[in-house]
Amino acid sequence: MTNKSTKGYLCVISAAILWAASGTIGKGLFAGGITPLDVVQVRATFGSLFLALCFGIRARHLFRIQGKDLWFLLFLGCVVMALVQLTYFTAISKIQVAAAILLQYLAPILVAFYSVCFWKERLTAFKLLSLLLSFIGCYLVVGGYNLQLLQLNRAGILWGLASAVCYASYALLGERAMHRYSPWTVLFYALLFSAIPWHIFYPPFHYLVAGFTWSQWTGLLYIAFLGTALPFGLYFVGINYIRSTRASITATLEPISAGFIAYLFLGETLELFQVLGGILVITAIVLLQLRSEKDELAPELIRAQATQSNSPDDR
Repeated sequence: MTNKSTKGYLCVISAAILWAASGTIGKGLFAGGITPLDVVQVRATFGSLFLALCFGIRARHLFRIQGKDLWFLLFLGCVVMALVQLTYFTAISKIQVAAAILLQYLAPILVAFYSVCFWKERLTAFKLLSLLLSFIGCYLVVGGYNLQLLQLNRAGILWGLASAVCYASYALLGERAMHRYSPWTVLFYALLFSAIPWHIFYPPFHYLVAGFTWSQWTGLLYIAFLGTALPFGLYFVGINYIRSTRASITATLEPISAGFIAYLFLGETLELFQVLGGILVITAIVLLQLRSEKDELAPELIRAQATQSNSPDDR
């Protein structure tokens, strides 16, 4: 492994752990009386302000967008990103942290399913196997084998599934935006505009009058800075050193880390079948990403072989 690839993997692993810790801290805040709406309002507001400060100091060109794209970015932020954050933290508030994150990790599977249904991509054996494994894994993660557990977690399961749908939507629309702009620009405007609805449909600047304790503010600011801006930055840096497919696979460390951190600090545990379901979901994602990487590499190999066969040495 080269030094660059080592740096890439370390960056993505660090991002996954920071994201995982963010979910556990959020769950701790909810136990102390803070609501998911409080968390998403602070996360969107302070996370985007932090990025704006960084851009203003180091990379002002990242602020630039074309006027014709403003409405698209407003929709991406005000609707899609806002719902991504709300559904994610609401799911965490109602079920185990690891289970909520695993449900959101169904997003790549939903993207693949969407591609097959609406983009006419071929349903390969790999995709079919991934869909099957993710379905079985999801059934086990939510406790479908235990009707009592399923009934107890119904609201959290629905919010978790909603978070997967919202995140898949963000992935599809965000990818479209990143054809025109840097990932940093897309993240900034999505996060900035996602703060708007939470200052309209929730008391504006509620965090200024809520009387949060210092420990609560520490948790909230961790989620905004170390749980949002920094891990996304590490993830983007990691992609520069390793393929995006490998970064996506490495990021599946997040739900594993979340389960471990939640166990250490909150005493949360998953039943054996839920753990098995989590393994199946992660396996499905890994298979899907590996196949995607193979599909990306195939044209490159063909071009390389063609170039080699046409070289002067072969004539």
